[in-house]
Amino acid sequence: MRHLMNPLDFSVEELEQLFDLANRIEADPARYAHACEGKKLATCFYEPSTRTRLSFEAAMLNLGGQVLGFSDAASSSATKGESVSDTIRIISCYADICAMRHPKEGAPMVAAGRSGIPVINAGDGGHQHPTQTLTDLLTIRSLKGKLGGFTIGLCGDLKFGRTVHSLINALLRYPDIRFIFISPPELKVPDYITDMLTEQHIAYEEVIRLEDRMSELDLLYMTRVQKERFFNEEDYVRLKDFYILDKEKLSAAREDMLVLHPLPRVNEISVEVDDDPRAVYFKQAQYGVYVRMALILTLLELANPTD
Repeated sequence: MRHLMNPLDFSVEELEQLFDLANRIEADPARYAHACEGKKLATCFYEPSTRTRLSFEAAMLNLGGQVLGFSDAASSSATKGESVSDTIRIISCYADICAMRHPKEGAPMVAAGRSGIPVINAGDGGHQHPTQTLTDLLTIRSLKGKLGGFTIGLCGDLKFGRTVHSLINALLRYPDIRFIFISPPELKVPDYITDMLTEQHIAYEEVIRLEDRMSELDLLYMTRVQKERFFNEEDYVRLKDFYILDKEKLSAAREDMLVLHPLPRVNEISVEVDDDPRAVYFKQAQYGVYVRMALILTLLELANPTD
C-alpha cells in the first residue's frame, strides 16, 4: 500500500508515468469511466476548500467510483475530540482511499501511519500541497512540452504559500531551472529554501517589483496573499494588494509565457487578463482533475501507468 504525502514520494520516472496516464485520460476519458466502479473515496477536509475537494470528488466520479466524507472539521467527530489517528482507522472501514486536508502540518502523515487504505495529502497547513504540485507539473509539461529548461517567476506570498514551497522542491529535480522570487520583504521565500538552492548551485534571484523581471520569464506563477495565514489583520490589509497582474504589466511578457495560479484568486490577477491566451489557470484546474484521476488509479493499482 502506498500513500502520497509529498511530491517527492514519486520518482521523476514515476511522475512521467503518472503524467502519461493523465494525458491518456484527457485524450480518452470514456475509456476510464468505469475503472473505479465499486470503489469509494473519502474526502476528509478539516479546513474549507472548494477546488481541491471538488476536484478529488469529480476525479472519483469520473472514474465511476463513489465519494463520502466531510467538508470541514465542524462536520466531523473532531468536534468531539476524536484524533486523526482514530478517524482514519474508522474511515478505513468505509472507503478504499482517502484524501485528507488538515490545518496542522504533518496530520496526513500521522493518518497514513495508522491507515488501512492509501492516504493522499490534500494540503497540510503551510507545509505541503502535493496534488497541486502534480497539477502544476502536468500543466507545464502538457503546455510547454517538457519539464526543465525554463525561468519561472513565483510572485506574491512566498512565505506561507505551500503550493510555492512544494513546486520549488519538485522542480529541483529537473535540469536548467532558474527561479525568480518576486515578493515584498515580509513575504519572501523562507531561508531554508534559498539555502537549499545555494547548496545545490541552482540559480535564483529575489526581487520586489514584478515589472523588473517580466520579460525574462517563461512561466509566471501568481499566488494570493493568504488572509488565513496571517496573525495580524493590519499586516494582511497592507500586503494584500501588493501585486496585481493586469494587461499593462503582461504587455512586457513574452508571447509564449504562461501565467499559472493555484486558485482561488482574490484580486492579484485582474479579470481583464483572463482572455489572454497566456492565462492558463482555469485550464490548470482542469488538469488537476486529470492528474487526480491518474493518482487514484495508481494508488489503487487499478491502472498500470506503463500500459
